[in-house]
Amino acid sequence: MIEVAFLYIAESYQCYHAAAIALELAQYDGVKVTNFHNDPETPYHLERVRQAMGGAEIPCHRLRRSMPTVAMQSIRRLGMFKDMVLRDNALMLDRYDAIVTVEDTVASARRLGITRPKLIYIPHGCGDRARGFTEEVRSFDYVLLPGQKSARRMLASSLIKPDNHAVIGSVKLETCAILPHGDGPLFPVARPAVLYNAHKARGLSSWRRFAKPMLRQFADQSEFNLIVAPHTKMFRRRSQKVRDRWNGLGNATTLVDTGSSKCVDMTYTMAADIYVGDVSSQVYEFLNTPRPCVFLNAHDIAWRDDPNFQHWHLGDVVETPDDLLPAIRAAEARHVLYRARQEDMAGRSLGDRSPGAARRAAAIIRDILRT
Repeated sequence: MIEVAFLYIAESYQCYHAAAIALELAQYDGVKVTNFHNDPETPYHLERVRQAMGGAEIPCHRLRRSMPTVAMQSIRRLGMFKDMVLRDNALMLDRYDAIVTVEDTVASARRLGITRPKLIYIPHGCGDRARGFTEEVRSFDYVLLPGQKSARRMLASSLIKPDNHAVIGSVKLETCAILPHGDGPLFPVARPAVLYNAHKARGLSSWRRFAKPMLRQFADQSEFNLIVAPHTKMFRRRSQKVRDRWNGLGNATTLVDTGSSKCVDMTYTMAADIYVGDVSSQVYEFLNTPRPCVFLNAHDIAWRDDPNFQHWHLGDVVETPDDLLPAIRAAEARHVLYRARQEDMAGRSLGDRSPGAARRAAAIIRDILRT
């Protein structure tokens, strides 16, 4: 019996990148899959994917946490303490034949004494930011990538080898396409919907400079509806009081969501007509269907020849809040300038969009473990 641990050691949004693979892999004879999680919200999302796929139940366990780990995690703003959790579970995880993860910090497994399992990495995103192409990737035995863009960049940096990676397509795209997304419209009056999807990355995020001016500008117009849905980690470590205060800024034309399941299951990226953002890889999920984009350069970055900002060539780039609403108003007319480039970049980023990305990944993992 081949035993495989799917390790969700970060926040629960990562379920949408791997849960479907676990369900497909569990169907093979001679393969036993077990899910392990760190975030207590993870089982809800795993079950949501399972029900949408009609898959069999997979054992799911919360990772053991020592008293020091529990104490550190209780300080919510400090994060998930992933290395501490790995260390707490090293002996248990070392019994498995493989660990599948969407979190590159699991690269520390070898250093923490997890030596037996093959480490299989599935990046949770297909963006351009340097954070997705770090030295940690070298520590994995096999890497499953959505598109050729990521594969070529990792090969050029010697992060992967020709024989230890495969391109499978976007598991998240096909997973979210089968999820129920609720009934009824997001807004009482139908208007073109603008999605503002800010990232949390320090020195890159547009949130501090643009969020409040954007809310004020949209309050004074009736042309668009606005969805404010920052990266789920933006508020993940903030108090419920802070989240409620921001969520309460919504009105008939503006929806503010600091962390519901709609922020991670593509509800908003599928519903929006115009994308406004900075460096989140979610832009490529939005561009599964080419649509107008506006990008926010809140830190005066010299971006034009920087490969970490390739996506900023897929729409107009705005540097001040005063220029934002005019750019949004012009975005539909100017989309013709960017559509062909969007189609090309989405294809290279998202990869094979035919049905079966999770099935392809499961077959590769099974074959790896049989050799």
